[in-house]
Amino acid sequence: MNTTSISRLFTVTMLAAAMACSPSKKETPEAPATGQDNASAGAEADTITAGKPQYTVAPAFQQQLTAVFNAYVQLKDSFVASDAARVQAASQGVQRAVSAVDMTLLEGAAHHDWMTHLEGIHTTLKAMQTSPANLEDQRKAFAGLTQSLYQAIKAYGLGNTTAYYEFCPMAFNNEGGFWLSDSKTIRNPYFGDKMLTCGEVREAL
Repeated sequence: MNTTSISRLFTVTMLAAAMACSPSKKETPEAPATGQDNASAGAEADTITAGKPQYTVAPAFQQQLTAVFNAYVQLKDSFVASDAARVQAASQGVQRAVSAVDMTLLEGAAHHDWMTHLEGIHTTLKAMQTSPANLEDQRKAFAGLTQSLYQAIKAYGLGNTTAYYEFCPMAFNNEGGFWLSDSKTIRNPYFGDKMLTCGEVREAL
């Protein structure tokens, strides 16, 4: 293959990646059919506001859940840095924050649902910690952790803290992957600096 052919192949590959990373009508019904770039996606993110949580719970519980979220953000940033050792340490920080949550502050259905979310959190953290050298396996576990924590935050809220639910369409061989963030600014934990800004804000919590 000559230099010109290689150059054309590289250009086509990068263009395809850029198009896949731009939110489209299929992924977001409100988006125009021609697709959007990350700048316009960011403009839409400015209009997203957090909804009310499913349950009304004690502020103390929301504060403890916020501590879990803050530890999760440190974990997310470790994935952004693509640092497996840092991921391992940060996952232990999430585990400590989860262990400090007082579930006796919840009653009835709220308590029952927390037990379900908690099981998912524990399972994914354990999976993450048993693959300390394999960043891709850790990322798969992180995706599962994200879903459990997302459901918990939707259920109970974070009080005065806002979490952003964000999405990359290219993660996991174009199946897509979600994560939570404390910022509307996209910092992709599934690709790190390879595609740092690939993604969009889907929801505020």
